Amino acid sequence: MPSPAIDDYLKTIYHHTEWQTDRITPSQLAAELGLAPSSVTEMVQKLAAQGLVSHRPYGPVSLTPEGEQRAAAIIRRHRLIETWLVREFGYSWDEVHDEAEVLEHAISDRLLEGIDDRLGRPRFDPHGDAIPDAAGTVHREAFVLLAAAPTGHAGRVLRVSDRDPELLRAVEAAGVEVGAEVTVTDAASLRIADLDVALPAGAAEAIWLSA
Repeated sequence: MPSPAIDDYLKTIYHHTEWQTDRITPSQLAAELGLAPSSVTEMVQKLAAQGLVSHRPYGPVSLTPEGEQRAAAIIRRHRLIETWLVREFGYSWDEVHDEAEVLEHAISDRLLEGIDDRLGRPRFDPHGDAIPDAAGTVHREAFVLLAAAPTGHAGRVLRVSDRDPELLRAVEAAGVEVGAEVTVTDAASLRIADLDVALPAGAAEAIWLSA
């Protein structure tokens, strides 16, 4: 049955391994959701009983195929709504997350399909995160976190994390956009269109480039 609480757990687990390979631990899950570890442990046990996650005591949590399919469906809703709000209503990329959190549980499948069609079936949201298609499939190219990219690495900005709205605004003010062609000059700056751009603190851990 639909459940916003379950969907939030599945989304968080899904999102954790999109841009790196380490599976999420219960303590990380509790921190991400802002919940007590005991509450998370109880819910993870319930999700495991429903066949949505795989988990052993004190070990990391991963989605089962059924859990991944359900997570991809709600992620699809969230990211299509974010894209819709930016393109159709003029929202900035730092404003859309909270609105999408509310709307993803409210709109019908019919409306979601209409939004997807109107937007031209986009593959990525405003932050560069992949939008799963109706079958739950995503298409991503090889990537590298800016903090791990060597000096001289050239590539496109694939994604900027939406975790911190203030950082998003600072990154945008610096002139960094998803899709921009950049060259890494050092850990704190990029070259964009022959200009050296200083990055705000924390940006290197929030920007992903094509590998």
